[in-house]
Amino acid sequence: MAQPVWRSRPGEMVPASEGTQRINDFIHLSEGLSNSFLITTDEGNVVVNTGMFFEAPQHKANYAAISDAPLRYIVFTQGHVDHVGGTDCLREPGTKVIAQAGNPEHQAYDRRLARFRAARSGFAFTRKNGNAIRDAQAKFGKLPDQAIPTPDILFEDRYAFTLGGLRVELIAVPGAETNDSLVIWLPDHRICFVGNLFGCLIGHIPNLVTVRGDRYRDALTCAAACDVVAALEPDLLLPGHHGPIEGRDLIREELLRIRDATLYVHDETVKGMNEGKDLFTLKQEIRLPAHLDVGEGYGMVAWDVQAIWEYYAGWFHHESTTELYSVPQRAIHADLIELAGGEAAIVARARGKLEAGRREEALHLLDVLLSQPSPSREALELAITVHRALEPESRNFWLTNWLGNQIDLLSARLSGGAE
Repeated sequence: MAQPVWRSRPGEMVPASEGTQRINDFIHLSEGLSNSFLITTDEGNVVVNTGMFFEAPQHKANYAAISDAPLRYIVFTQGHVDHVGGTDCLREPGTKVIAQAGNPEHQAYDRRLARFRAARSGFAFTRKNGNAIRDAQAKFGKLPDQAIPTPDILFEDRYAFTLGGLRVELIAVPGAETNDSLVIWLPDHRICFVGNLFGCLIGHIPNLVTVRGDRYRDALTCAAACDVVAALEPDLLLPGHHGPIEGRDLIREELLRIRDATLYVHDETVKGMNEGKDLFTLKQEIRLPAHLDVGEGYGMVAWDVQAIWEYYAGWFHHESTTELYSVPQRAIHADLIELAGGEAAIVARARGKLEAGRREEALHLLDVLLSQPSPSREALELAITVHRALEPESRNFWLTNWLGNQIDLLSARLSGGAE
């Protein structure tokens, strides 16, 4: 068995920059927060995904350096904002935008929660995107608005066209990433564009619900998507992030490993639910066997256990009557501090948990103090220490950014004169 692809690929996504990667004689990759591709033909060009609004001028400049032929089609592999946001900048008179039939609903869903999701994802993207916007403004001047494109062509299951002798087939795979996910298949060349169908970082466990907040994804649907692409037997896979994956056998091995890992987590979760095990027991117990070596760079096994549980069973875990009412646990944190004889006793107990390697239990204790308007300096300093102790354990994009941001916020509270 070859070494899993995820072990040799980067995990970080960076905004678009000057230049492209030449995939072959007619496909060029312009990397960004999500990949954009230019497909050239004798009768005009096709762009696959358009990046964010602030990346689009760079993508456009990159493509202009390759071809001045008209842009005949833009195809979205999914409706996420980092795939459609640059459409207005790249679109030309006569360009047809193609998407799967679920695209209008997905874009409406994204707009409905735009403010909520921007706030929830800010800890991971605000600084990076802010720097990228300033750089793009310095280079290109006024930037286009974030596009909310209306596709010209929508299809349910399959759509095909030929341009300059190049046969292009679009295959709907809704639900594996978004409800409008699709793959682009070039049958004469055995090339498949998959976007983020297998997650933001290919070779990793699918992210069944994101930390920023999204609708749950069905694990069985995600697993089935692997079979859809594997059945095509592509020789070249072009994902939504980072470079291509080449080789029919390697691609098949990767897809089946992702599928089998997803099914394993699903089946073990369902088995545990039927055995009456509680959610947190399953999050601690379920581990992938060695032969299912997938990364946890964007999703995590424990997170997927909870996503599967709640996808099937909802938010009520049957652990406490208080789950059914509206008063949060933090409402009695001040009582717990009083009963403990003050903050010092809780800080001391949390420090003991940390020294015993029980970092998550230390955080539970410290949360009682951090929920108060003015936690002590000792509580803040210990909370920073616990978060820093957790940082080296995490190679996950979301968790790493969350821990770093929490350290920044705690440090700001500390420097603000907490007593």
